[in-house]
Amino acid sequence: MNKKILVAILASAMLLTVLVAAVAASNWGDHFENDSPQKVEYTIYDEDGNVNEESLNYVMFVKYGPLLLILAILMFGAMIGGVCIAREEVESDDTD
Repeated sequence: MNKKILVAILASAMLLTVLVAAVAASNWGDHFENDSPQKVEYTIYDEDGNVNEESLNYVMFVKYGPLLLILAILMFGAMIGGVCIAREEVESDDTD
């Protein structure tokens, strides 16, 4: 096998392992205890000046921040890979 293919397979396996570990380590059950709709707070501080752990900003960037960072890196890698594949030129063989 080609060294590039082995490196690509190894990098893919490492990224997939990190993604699965981040998803498994996140605590998904906290916000799904009841099915009734609730008001979503956007400000990170409540009226008393304390951090509101139920706000959208806190949950997205503090609680699930590492997961979002990993997803962003994976999506960036997919975008770069798509650009590299699109830029490859097919070598034409003009032998008759």
